[in-house]
Amino acid sequence: MKYYISKTLSGSFENAIEKVTEALKAEGFGVLTEIDVRDTLKKKLDVDYKPYRILGACNPHFAYQALQSEDKIGTMLPCNVIVQENQGQVEVSAVDPMASMMAVENEGLADLAAQVKSKLEKVIASI
Repeated sequence: MKYYISKTLSGSFENAIEKVTEALKAEGFGVLTEIDVRDTLKKKLDVDYKPYRILGACNPHFAYQALQSEDKIGTMLPCNVIVQENQGQVEVSAVDPMASMMAVENEGLADLAAQVKSKLEKVIASI
């Protein structure tokens, strides 16, 4: 099973970050965290890496429902969305919550994961 939803875009890396952030907002998600992997690897390991950013996206409504069903689900929140530059193109990928929820033995989360997946697919399709 593929564990992500992905799309390749033309345009700048920073423009892709803006588009993704706005598309997430339109589907009820906020970006709680932003990790600049390139910058972190340079600081910690003194290595050069391509532009790569991890956006920790959260839809409070779905997060609350998940927490009500499974109190340890916070180990899998927020939903990660990555933006990376590959040879002049920008790829945006989001976790497939259906794939990640397979590891959780709680049938009550299946419908919720499907709803979140649908929203993330709309995000990726809209950019």
